[in-house]
Formats: sequence, C-alpha cells, structure tokens
Amino acid sequence: MAEDVAEDTDALVAMERILSPCCRVTRMSDGALIADWRRTRFLGMTTADIRKFADGLSEERADIVAGLLHSGCTTARRRQPSDTAIGLWLRGVHLLIRAVGFGRALRLLSLAAPDYARADPAAAKDVERLKRAVQSHGHRSWFVNGDCKAEAMTAFVLLRRRGLRAVLHVGVREHPFALHAWTSSAGLCIPDADPRGHAFAPVLSVGGGGQ
Repeated sequence: MAEDVAEDTDALVAMERILSPCCRVTRMSDGALIADWRRTRFLGMTTADIRKFADGLSEERADIVAGLLHSGCTTARRRQPSDTAIGLWLRGVHLLIRAVGFGRALRLLSLAAPDYARADPAAAKDVERLKRAVQSHGHRSWFVNGDCKAEAMTAFVLLRRRGLRAVLHVGVREHPFALHAWTSSAGLCIPDADPRGHAFAPVLSVGGGGQ
C-alpha cells in the first residue's frame, strides 16, 4: 500500500512538471484534481490515468498529454532552434541593439520573450548546446564580434520563447570599469558571468521571478 502511494505521488510530480504555472495538482482518494486558477477551471483524473502517464505505453501517455493540451492545462513545447536560426537571431538582436541602444532593446524584451510557461526546469544539456551555438556564432561573425549584450539577449529570448525560465543580468566591474551582460538558466550562464576570471556585480536583472 505504501509503495502504491509513493508511485502515485511520483506520477503526480511528473505530471505537474508539464502543466502551466497557473495549474496545481491535488491528490484525491480516487485520482487527482487539476486546478487552473487563471481561468477558474478544474479537471479530474483517475488513478489509472495518472499511472498510465507515469508508467504506461508511449501511446497512452501521448493520449493523456493531448487531453491536457486540449483542456488548456499545458502548452505545446517549442522545438529547439536550429544552429542556423540561432545565428540569425544573434545577428538580428545585435542589429537591434546598434539601432536603438541596449536600454531600449531591453524594454522590447517583453514582446519577443514572454514570461516562461513551463513548470519543469530547462535541461542543462539544452542550455549548454545553446551556449555553444551562440558563442560560436558570436565569435565567428565579424558583425557580432563576441558582443556579450547580443549573446545574452539572444539566449534569453530563445529560452523564454520555448517556455523555459531564464534571467538576463547586467553587471558592472569597478577596476577597471566595465559592463557585462549574461543570461542564466539551469545553472549555466550565456556568455560566462565572469569572462577571463573577472567578476561582475549584477546591477540589473530581467526576468527574475517572472518579472
């Protein structure tokens, strides 16, 4: 009996990871209740469906996810951008910064990078892949030329457009004076938060706590 309860709890935790942040799962005696507080809607699930979600066949799991999508309790995940698309985004962001300035470009982030919507965290391997691609394009391109502001903003936009949490930081170093920008997600920073071993004290963070 205790083993069944533990399995059900693990299944609920797995399900909660794919739900929208406004949805919460409550364990019931015969299943679970998903509450969508944003739209004041409720969805009941049986114990059998919960166990299918955790341990069932891929087809059964797909059917359950499709039902959650239809009900609006979760959203379809965007695919990872291709290497070519990352390069285009990086050059476009760099051009935007040069055209309107970094400060104004930051104010436009809410249009290109909406609040993250997934409850599960970003996978470190996905963020590492994005970091390699962004920095590779940034250092190869004479146009971008390793601009930390463009790299940080591109990473922030692409992660948030996939529904993943990311925070863009702007930091300062006093001696000698310098500014630096980076985006943090899944414990990684794009670009590095301390290039060449120089630490920067954050003075501005965009996206922390959904702000």
